[in-house]
Amino acid sequence: MNSGVSALRPPAANPATRPQLSAELRAAVDAKATAALALLRTAVAEFGAGGELAFANSFGAEDMVLTDLILANALPIEIFSLDTGRLPAETYSLIGAVERRYGTKLKIYFPDAGAVEHYVRSHGINAFYDSVELRKACCAVRKMEPLRRALAGKKAWITGLRAAQSVTRSGLPVREFDAGNGLDKLNPLSDWSETEVWAYIRTHDLPYNALHDQFYPSIGCAPCTRAIALGEDVRAGRWWWEDPASKECGLHVKKG
Repeated sequence: MNSGVSALRPPAANPATRPQLSAELRAAVDAKATAALALLRTAVAEFGAGGELAFANSFGAEDMVLTDLILANALPIEIFSLDTGRLPAETYSLIGAVERRYGTKLKIYFPDAGAVEHYVRSHGINAFYDSVELRKACCAVRKMEPLRRALAGKKAWITGLRAAQSVTRSGLPVREFDAGNGLDKLNPLSDWSETEVWAYIRTHDLPYNALHDQFYPSIGCAPCTRAIALGEDVRAGRWWWEDPASKECGLHVKKG
């Protein structure tokens, strides 16, 4: 179901995206998928089926699992995504593949054009490389402001975050209160391993971002994402020039 890789990136064989599907692994993934689906159904019952609950889909591997659980089970959960204007071509290809597979059109939010123009004119087209402050300012324009619009009027939102993804996400609960946005936040895959995520994708033959096969376990904006070496942390390719403790765009940073 994958749409292929960029002409600039030849095919690769990343073993992480093709786990050995043992009976034990299949059983573990089935159990966790059942639990995640139950959590989603409970959330719909609690928060409402009229658009009060939304899933923020960044089209990573984890998000493909949640996309399938929501759409294959016809759950009344709004799915939205943030197009920063600097996403990889492979991400746009995946958006099209998802819409074709599930017969749906996804809700896409874009940054304010004036704010992007002001940032670029003031600091430069790639100023995010110059300092953590300028990188976070870019994320604020391209991600944080559109997210606020996407979550306006919602009672809760769903993410594909996993506790094992980085040091900034250790101890991630399945449910928490997002003080920054003033609503509940659900992380149904919090305790999933990368292997379990890929086992679900392979078992259900889901479309996924072609960059994953090129050793990109975590994919954001094109200039802020690179491939990693085997054995590196799965978030090592995001903002690789920064200290690991600062590697969040602001979407999932807890307010004090």
